[in-house]
This record gives sequence, C-alpha cells and structure tokens, in this order.
Amino acid sequence: MSYFDAASSAPLHPVARQALQASLDEGWADPARLYREGRRARLLLDAAREAAAESVGCRPDELVFTTSGTRAVHTGITGALAGRRRVGRHLIVSAVEHSSVLHSAEAHRGEGGTVTEVPVSRTGAVSPDTYAAALRPDTALACLQSANHEVGTEQPVAEVAAACREAGVPLLVDAAQSLAWGPVEGGWSLLTGSAHKWGGPSGVGLLVVRKGVRYASQGPVDERESGRAPGFENIPGIVAAAASLRAVRAEAAAESARLRELTDRIRARVPELVPDVEVVGDPVRRLPHLLTFSCLYVDGETLLHELDREGFSVSSGSSCTSSTLTPSHVLKAMGVLSEGNVRVSLPPGTPEQDVDRFLEVLPGTVAAVREKLGAPVTAPAVSAVQGGDSLVVDALGRRCPIPVIELAKVIGDVPVGGTIRVLSDDEAARLDIPAWCEMRGQEYAGEEPAERGTAYLVRRLT
Repeated sequence: MSYFDAASSAPLHPVARQALQASLDEGWADPARLYREGRRARLLLDAAREAAAESVGCRPDELVFTTSGTRAVHTGITGALAGRRRVGRHLIVSAVEHSSVLHSAEAHRGEGGTVTEVPVSRTGAVSPDTYAAALRPDTALACLQSANHEVGTEQPVAEVAAACREAGVPLLVDAAQSLAWGPVEGGWSLLTGSAHKWGGPSGVGLLVVRKGVRYASQGPVDERESGRAPGFENIPGIVAAAASLRAVRAEAAAESARLRELTDRIRARVPELVPDVEVVGDPVRRLPHLLTFSCLYVDGETLLHELDREGFSVSSGSSCTSSTLTPSHVLKAMGVLSEGNVRVSLPPGTPEQDVDRFLEVLPGTVAAVREKLGAPVTAPAVSAVQGGDSLVVDALGRRCPIPVIELAKVIGDVPVGGTIRVLSDDEAARLDIPAWCEMRGQEYAGEEPAERGTAYLVRRLT
C-alpha cells in the first residue's frame, strides 16, 4: 500500500517512536512537583520546549504546547482578539485558510465581530497589496497560512507580515503544513503548528506568542503552559513531537529536493497521460511534497475508492464525496475545477517506484470511472431540448459531475455561436461549468435564476 496523504497526517517518524517509548518511562510524573520524578519530567518538558522553539525560530518562553493544532489556532485567535479588544473587533483571514481558522472567524462574527476574507488568485495565493488594503484602524488580528493544505501554494507571509507590522496589527500564521520544511520567514506575531503533520504523534500542537503581543487567555485560569493551554501536559507526546520536528528538519534539505522532483514528475505527466485534467496550485511557490489535480467527468469519491483498490491512499477536495455536497472552499476561492479532485502528498521516504506505479495506474482508473458515468459519448441521461440556436440541458437533481458530462455530450448539437442553458441545483456546477469552458475553449456567458436551481449559460466558440 502506498500512502500519499501526508498532508492529512504523516506516518510516525522513527525518532518520534523512540522518544515516545523512552519518555513513557521517564515523563509520567507531574512536572510541577519538586520531588525527583517531577523534576525529571520537568527537565524533559523544558528540553522539548527548547528544541521546538529552536526549530520554529522563537524563544522557549514564547512557545506553549496544546492538545492539537486546531486547539492552538482557536486559542491563539481568541486570545489575540481579546488582548486587542480596545483597538477593535475586526479580523482578517484569507479565503483559503484551514477550517480551524475559518471556524474561529465564524464564531467571532457570531459574537458581533467583523471579518474580512481576502481573495486569492487562481494559483491560491493572496496578493500582499490586496491583503494590506484590508487592514483598518479597528483591525485586531490578521491570519494567513504559510502554505495551503489542499494545493500546496506558499503564501507571501513575509510581505504580509511587513504590511501588518507597519499598521500595528499582529499576524497569526498557521504553519501546520510547512514547519517540517523550515521556519516561517518574516515578522509574524503568533504561530501555530500540529505535530502529526510532521511525523510526530497526534494530540500535540504548539502555539507561539511573541513577546510584546497583546494577548489575553480566555476561559478559566490554569497555571500550566503560561495559562494558555489548560490541563496536564502530555509529556511523552510533547517529547516525541519535538524530537520528530528536529529530525525531519535535519532531513529536510535532501528530502525536499527529492520529493519535489517526484511531484514535478506527477505534475508534468498527469496531463499527458490523462485527458481533460487541470493541475491546480502554484507550480513554483509550493510545498515540495504536495500537488493537486482535477479530472473532468469524474466522480471524486468513486475515483478515490478505485485508487484505494489499486493500493494508493490519496485524498480529495472534490465536492463529489459522501461528506459534502459543496465544493472545497479552497478550490472554490481559486475558481478552479473541483470535480474529480485528487490531492497527492508524499511522506518523507516515498520510493520513486511508488510514484511510477501511480502514474501507470492512474490513466486506466480515471478512464474506468468515466466509462461507468457514460462520459462523454453515451446517450444523455438527462433531457435536452433543442430550440434553434439554443439548447436546454435539464440536470436538476443530478450531482457532479453529471451536469458537466451532459453539457459535454451536447455542445456539438448547437452551431458555433449558439448557446446552451444548463439547469442545475448542484452548488459545484457554479465552479465546474466555467472551468470546463476554459479547458475546452468555449465561452461561459454567466448564470441567471431559474424556476428551480440556476441556469448556466454556455456559448459554443469551437
């Protein structure tokens, strides 16, 4: 089995396993106690904090350990907002942040605060100028991920941090995806991370709050972790997390170059091997181990199941999964194709032959899924009504990728310059029909309300 989903959770690093086993015997006591066992536990905790701080690029007393990366994000945002409440209640996030950031933003909005979502380009990056323009006198906090978890695009953190610093606004960076590859550059104010993303154990996150940042911990006061992470410290997990972060950093330069060559190979070969594919994300400013592509006329859930049967564990931001009927917020914000989406994120040590076998298996797997869906040559499964130079495709009640498949089947039935109205009540159509037009050289003429759902207008150009 080839595990290609390190962006969700990386396999436990051997160093983490060794550190975890050793600290289970040495780090079980209360580090707040003064007896021998407590002092030994405190030494382990302090050493782990120093190691993690060195890897992050901060002072040890600026870093606390939390129960997860999500908890670190929630704690960091609420504490920073509370600390600057006198300044205002305006929060800035990018449109492609991790759900933990967006959920915090939604909670802030529900409590009477205001939120600005900064849009991104088609590659998934914010513009530093656009981000700077969102800063206001009442902005309490700005948030920007270091790199995107779905498409791998790196964000211009240093430039945004400079703009925030000039405006006197702290910047919180969610660095969960990038910490394994190096420290985050720039003058950020707060930073969060998650150990299971870099080969540490799950259940350990970290939160850094720079000295001088106004911060007010929320909830009942707890004496542990500077009052920012209540509860008894998971010392074995923390020791393993710090040890694995140091270990992956030592391997990062060589492994980054090796994995980038493999992901570059996939980025180049997939469009050659599989027709009607869009590779998304920035081709250069991206994480070395992660790439995403989307396949027209493909049910994403079925594709993932078929790849699993072939021995490949991959994930998806596709709308066509059992967990959601709406497109990934990241792909939606980028304005790219969402159907048939595959995210490949290679863990350190991935053999080259596994990537070669993936490229061998993928074309046949995609073709088989398309054949099952009848794309795009079989008789239409939904009604199409001809009317002179126009045609109506009724795809109401049909989920992606059916509306796009039916559009592809009938585009040749209208003359050049003629239009097709695709009726759909699937949210994914709003993203995938324009993406299909761009990929196939047709004109997307916009949308208009319909008696049911929405009518998407396509004009035939070729």
